Amino acid sequence: MSNHEISIFFFLQLAFILAAVRIVGMLAKRLGQPQVVGEMIAGVLIGPSFFGLIFPQAQQALFPKETISVIYAVSQVGLVIYMFLIGAEFNVGLIRQRIRSAAFVSLAGIMAPFILGAGVALLMLRSQTLFAPGVAAWEAMLFTGSAMAITAFPMLARIIYERGLSGTSLGTLALAAGSIDDALAWCLLAVVLASFGSDPMIAVSAIGGGALYGVVVLVVLRPLLRPLETRASQNGRVTGPMLGFILMLVMLGAWFTDTVGIYAVFGAFIMGIAMPRGIVNQDLHRLLEPVSTNFLLPLFFVYSGLNTQLGLIVAPGMWSILILVVSAAVVGKGMACWGAARLSGESNRDAMAIGTLMNARGLMELILLNIGLERGVITPTMFTVMVIMAVVTTLMTSPVFEWVYRGIQRVQAPAAVG
Repeated sequence: MSNHEISIFFFLQLAFILAAVRIVGMLAKRLGQPQVVGEMIAGVLIGPSFFGLIFPQAQQALFPKETISVIYAVSQVGLVIYMFLIGAEFNVGLIRQRIRSAAFVSLAGIMAPFILGAGVALLMLRSQTLFAPGVAAWEAMLFTGSAMAITAFPMLARIIYERGLSGTSLGTLALAAGSIDDALAWCLLAVVLASFGSDPMIAVSAIGGGALYGVVVLVVLRPLLRPLETRASQNGRVTGPMLGFILMLVMLGAWFTDTVGIYAVFGAFIMGIAMPRGIVNQDLHRLLEPVSTNFLLPLFFVYSGLNTQLGLIVAPGMWSILILVVSAAVVGKGMACWGAARLSGESNRDAMAIGTLMNARGLMELILLNIGLERGVITPTMFTVMVIMAVVTTLMTSPVFEWVYRGIQRVQAPAAVG
C-alpha cells in the first residue's frame, strides 16, 4: 500500500472514528456516564469484538494493518499533549492543604491494590495465555500490581468540579489524594518499564535518565520559563510563536523520556508541571484541550479497542479470572481508600465517595496496558481482561458516587477525559 493510499484510508478512518465516538459518547452522557466511558466503549465496539464480528470484511477493509501504525503514531501525539495539560493543572497547593490525610489515602490506594494485583498475577501465571513466554514471575507481579494501582485523576477532578465540591473538605482531600496517587503511579510505572529490559543498564538508563530529566526541567528550566507569563500578560494572550515554542519543548521532553526507556507521556507530564501558572496555563488549555480531547485522544481509545478481543475470554477459566481481577481491583483500590479515609477522620459518606472516585481507572490504565502489550509483557488475552476491568471500574464511578452524594447541586463543567 502506497503512502497516498494510506493517507486516503486515514482520512476515512478519522471520520468514522470521530462519528462513532461522538454517538457512543452522547449515549453514555444520557445514561449519566462521563464522555470518557463512551469513548472507551466506542473503541472496543470499533474493534474486532463487535464491528469486526458482525462485519468482518468491512472492518478489515476500513482498518487494514498498514494503517494501524499511523493511528498509533497520531494517538501518541494526542496522549503527549493531553498529559502535558494534566501536568500544567497539577496543583501542589491542594496537596499542602491536606498532606497527611491525602498521603495516607494515596499510600493505601497504591499499596493495597499493588499487593493484591501481585498476588493475582501469581495465580494467573498458571495459565499460559495471559503473560508472554519468558516473562518472569516478578515482572508479571510488578506489571499487574501497577495496573491495579492506577487512578483516573482527570475523571476524579471532573466529577468533583461538576458536583460543586472543589472547595470543600471532601473535594480538597480527593483532589490531593488523586494528585499524589497519580504522581506515585507514574513513578511506579517508570520502575516497571525500566525493569522489562534484560540488560540491567537499561533500567539504570531509564530511571537515572528520568530522574535527571525531572531535575533539569523542574529546577533549571522552570525558572527560565517564568518570563513567558510576563510576555503573555503584556500581549493579553499566548501568541502563536509562544505556543510553537512551548510545543517544541513538550515534544523534546517526550522524545527524551521515550529515548531513555520510560515513556513519552512522562516527559510531557513533567514539562506541564514546569509551565507558569496564569495566562499561559489558561491559554494552553483553551487552545490545546479541545483538539486533544475531541480529535486526537479518540484515536488512542480506538487503537486500544483494535487490540481488544472479547472473544478471547470465552475460553475455559477466563471468566473466573476476569471476576477475580475485577474483584481485586475494587477491593484493593476502593475499599482500601475508603478505610484509609475513615481512619483519617472522614465521615462514612465522604470516605465512600473518596473510595469510589479513586477506584476509577480510565485513560491512565489504557496507557499502561498498551505499553505492556507493545513491550511483549502481556498477551492479547490479558490485555482484554484488564481493559474490561478498566471499563467496569470506570463505569461504576459515576452511579456509585451519585448514590453516595445524591442531592448535591451540579455545576456546568467542560468535558474531560479520565
